[in-house]
Amino acid sequence: MAMPPQLDFRSSAFLSAHLRDTMAFYNPVATDPTGGQFHFFLDDGTVYNTRTRHLVSATRFVVTHAMLYRTTGEARYQAGMRHALQFLRSAFLDPVDRAMGGYAWLIDWQGGRATVQDATRHCYGMAFVMLAYARAFEAGVPEAREWLAQAFDTAEQHFWQPAAGLYADEASPDWQLTSYRGQNANMHACEAMISAFRATGERRYIERAEQLAQGICQRQAALSTAAHAPAAEGWVWEHYHADWSVDWDYNRHDRSNIFRPWGYQIGHQTEWAKLLLQLDALLPADWHLPCAQRLFGAAVERGWDAEHGGLYYGMAPDGSICDDGKYHWVQAESLAAAAVLAVRTGDDRYWQWYDRIWAYCWEHFVDHEHGAWFRILHRDNRNTTREKSNAGKVDYHNMGACYDVLKALEDFPVSCSIC
Repeated sequence: MAMPPQLDFRSSAFLSAHLRDTMAFYNPVATDPTGGQFHFFLDDGTVYNTRTRHLVSATRFVVTHAMLYRTTGEARYQAGMRHALQFLRSAFLDPVDRAMGGYAWLIDWQGGRATVQDATRHCYGMAFVMLAYARAFEAGVPEAREWLAQAFDTAEQHFWQPAAGLYADEASPDWQLTSYRGQNANMHACEAMISAFRATGERRYIERAEQLAQGICQRQAALSTAAHAPAAEGWVWEHYHADWSVDWDYNRHDRSNIFRPWGYQIGHQTEWAKLLLQLDALLPADWHLPCAQRLFGAAVERGWDAEHGGLYYGMAPDGSICDDGKYHWVQAESLAAAAVLAVRTGDDRYWQWYDRIWAYCWEHFVDHEHGAWFRILHRDNRNTTREKSNAGKVDYHNMGACYDVLKALEDFPVSCSIC
């Protein structure tokens, strides 16, 4: 797939401009003057649900505004970040359970008041709470360092499983753990710990990130054996029982669950590749790079749609594609991983993957009329939903990919003139 003319996807100017252009879809229409931001948008920017607010979207609005502020220095983005941050703490942090650090998963917001719709405690949500505070601290909110420490302590007290060296996934409002264990919460907790260390320099965060990475990418990935997963040996599976044995059937027949899908997620293999190299830059270990290369290489080899372009969503253990949809976040995390690998190794094959994925996204995912990225496409790249952003999206992954590549390019500038 040829790169569009006069576009250099590797240039800082392009990436910075795309960050601004993507955020322009949300600003100022997303801002709710009564508190926080709206979370549900149609393709043309229409807000189709003004009341429902999701913890993941709330935290990700903090992160995206912090990224824009750090990239541009423009005060309006810091103001948007503070607006999102205040809403996170006033609307989602349980006033009864405040000392225990409990955050609601879903609320109804009306007339300036929050009514909790789902008070389940999710480690996945707590990971993004920590990420939001880490990024806010970096972006000039000094009190966020203490909020980060409090959230970390909450995760350690209620979710941490010392014998497994990983976090449990879900608890009732009074902190009784369910039996489900998942890699996704641990992956995003690792992401949060990397950012927490970058922001504060506190070693406990990066040491926990390394422990999480080892637990998932080495020990748990080793459970994907040739006998059980002939096409995905050593890949990261999503779902586990309470003893961290593999649950091969969890959500097998439910394709509607956006946070816990069945199958090997192509995008999670590449996302781990990116995180391993970001971790390695801060706490080097010999196993990081070869594991990142293996996960990325296998994922793009098996996950790329040679007919229509783009990376598939889900793969079964036997190598068959169990979900052939094209999801925005899979493409975004994969192009970021390709860039980080290219910078680290100097291998031009990774830049070629980066350009290939970006060209595909530019043609099919970027909405050149209204802005931002489409959420999900049919295998043949038709847009099958009018929802541009539902719970959790807010273009966090694609803006984050631009931000990650910009940070990588600070260490190794490159442009197409030297490709």
